[in-house]
Amino acid sequence: MTISHASPPPLPGTTAPDTAAPGDGGPVDGGRPRHARTPGTEVPEPVYAQLEDWLIDYFLPMFRRTLGGEYRWCGQWWRHGEAISRLTSLWHAWEVLRLQPGTGIATWYRDHLDHQLPILMGARGPFCQCSEDAHREPHEAAVVPAPERWWDLSHDPDTLARLADLAIPDAAAGGDAEDGHDAA
Repeated sequence: MTISHASPPPLPGTTAPDTAAPGDGGPVDGGRPRHARTPGTEVPEPVYAQLEDWLIDYFLPMFRRTLGGEYRWCGQWWRHGEAISRLTSLWHAWEVLRLQPGTGIATWYRDHLDHQLPILMGARGPFCQCSEDAHREPHEAAVVPAPERWWDLSHDPDTLARLADLAIPDAAAGGDAEDGHDAA
């Protein structure tokens, strides 16, 4: 499986920054962000060309946590699809919001980082079985396909009651269909 670490989408209607000071949340021009509001102007280049660059140069040095217990991290973070997805969303949002004057980065913290960080690094997040030094492949949940015609019936409000009838033969095989409990 190939995982793309493509650059975030550009922010239309803005000019390319001349420089970016590390950790300050964006480009500077004489101490002030450069922004053009007219259509058809240059689109800014992202500060970071790839997710891994943003993670190593910005995210991990900036958002340090004591690992173990509440916070987890896997040194092989790139082996966790959920982590890649969450980190990519954080990076893309950061690249766009860093260009917004005033509260752009504050908005990124509130709407993006503050929600994603506890999930990403939490004790039940994608790294829950890992440590910095040891990667453990997460368990994938089992899936049992729905009975034939299950989804066809679910779109008709008059036949929703029949959905339970379709499931009874499977339930009866493992337990008592009358009360919904397994016969043990």
